[in-house]
Amino acid sequence: MEQQVARYYELKELQKQLEDELNELRSKLIDAYAGVGSAEEGDYKLSISYQDRREFNDEKLYNSLPDPSLWRLMSRADTGKITSLLKLNVIHEQILAGTYEQKKVPVLRVQKR
Repeated sequence: MEQQVARYYELKELQKQLEDELNELRSKLIDAYAGVGSAEEGDYKLSISYQDRREFNDEKLYNSLPDPSLWRLMSRADTGKITSLLKLNVIHEQILAGTYEQKKVPVLRVQKR
């Protein structure tokens, strides 16, 4: 059992190193190709698109909800839960006005041809 625990630990450390290197490469690629949108390098095609993401302010969101019990469903400004409540018509888009900032987040995709 000790070998399994040790191997798990090794793999988690390796995963952390890989994620750090991926984040560094992602940042460099986005900086280098930000204005281009897409490019081809050898056998690889790189594309950068932008997603709109909402970052909610907990206090403003709590104050805008018509029923404080709705806050218990969320417990914090969780974008996924808020989207679900919108789809279920529990809350409406007008309630959320002024409770979030719209941010553009770059999405990097690299494919091998």
